[in-house]
Amino acid sequence: MDTEFFELADYKKTGEISLSDEEKLIRAAVFLREGGLVAFPTETVYGLGGNALLPEASKHIYAAKGRPSDNPLIVHVADMESLRPLVKEIPAMAKILAAKFWPGPLTMIMEKSPKVPYETTGGLETVAIRMPSDKAAMELIKLSGVPVAAPSANTSGRPSPTTALHVKEDLDGKIDAIVDGGPTGIGVESTIVDVSGEEPVLLRPGAITLEMLENCLKEAVDIDPALEKPMDSGLHPKAPGMKYKHYAPKAPMVIVQGDFYEGCDGIEDGMKIYEELMKIVNAVKALVNENSAPGKRVGVICSDETWEYYFEEGATIPKEKIYKTESIDLRSIGSRKDEKSIAHNLYAVLRDFDDENIDYIIAEGVDPRKLGYAIMNRMQKAAAQHIIRV
Repeated sequence: MDTEFFELADYKKTGEISLSDEEKLIRAAVFLREGGLVAFPTETVYGLGGNALLPEASKHIYAAKGRPSDNPLIVHVADMESLRPLVKEIPAMAKILAAKFWPGPLTMIMEKSPKVPYETTGGLETVAIRMPSDKAAMELIKLSGVPVAAPSANTSGRPSPTTALHVKEDLDGKIDAIVDGGPTGIGVESTIVDVSGEEPVLLRPGAITLEMLENCLKEAVDIDPALEKPMDSGLHPKAPGMKYKHYAPKAPMVIVQGDFYEGCDGIEDGMKIYEELMKIVNAVKALVNENSAPGKRVGVICSDETWEYYFEEGATIPKEKIYKTESIDLRSIGSRKDEKSIAHNLYAVLRDFDDENIDYIIAEGVDPRKLGYAIMNRMQKAAAQHIIRV
């Protein structure tokens, strides 16, 4: 199969969809409506779209990704009217959350209607639905005239794609088209909350944080046990990312996590922060030494706050926050004061390490609260839960 490539050149420059871009989206929408597969940008990561109402389209999504067929797909809609035929009812909780967070990076689990095939829901009686805020994604869904099932547009298990080039690396020749709308904004997948029962349950953290959900609903949101420990192999996942290996680079990965975040709202003492960050840096350096060998390369993911501590006193410190030698590839992923920058860069750095043929990856952990909860969730999945606490 030859994959067509539709670059939204004006959208990438201005954030607005021109007539030229619209023509390309119309061509991509035809593929979707007729059962084809189209990768497209959203505000989170690139999605691999297919007609959610056609069983064969969902089967093709699973096949293209190499994804287990019991791993449910997320259905994307462009308005509330498109939601109604897909579910038995819209729960009161869903209406409250939709009014606050849609369009946006929030997926909700509801009881499905007979209109949604089991091939799309992974055999479940529930369906995962979200309304993206990316303008190109919204326009493509509207033009297609159908709800669009769209998991991340990558080979199953690999880091999710945040650029069209990432999609091409994984899926070129396997799908009908790729819509290039530039780098995605958030960089990690949507929050997933189950509203199909009496109590809301968080199934996957994302940019809509646990605190934001609870503030909106004015009640506590339960956390699915699969977020705290690996899911039992005999259980059926209710949402993507719960059961199977996800977000993983080719090389084995370990996380070095500090414990000074636990039970505190922040540390004001600058010296205390420095001491705690140095514990992490020293542990990372020790792991680099342990895993260094002739012909082997170690990748290190650090933060802007620790970047300079990886260099000897008097050394020239690169401003671009990338440092490569024959044995090490050191990258700052962003600032701990701006977790959005870390979320935005995480998958791209992991994919860069794949391209660099890194043999072992060591990553600094982040504050596991608010958006950091989502970042740590993705890191832990990528590292197969291999964490060293200091």
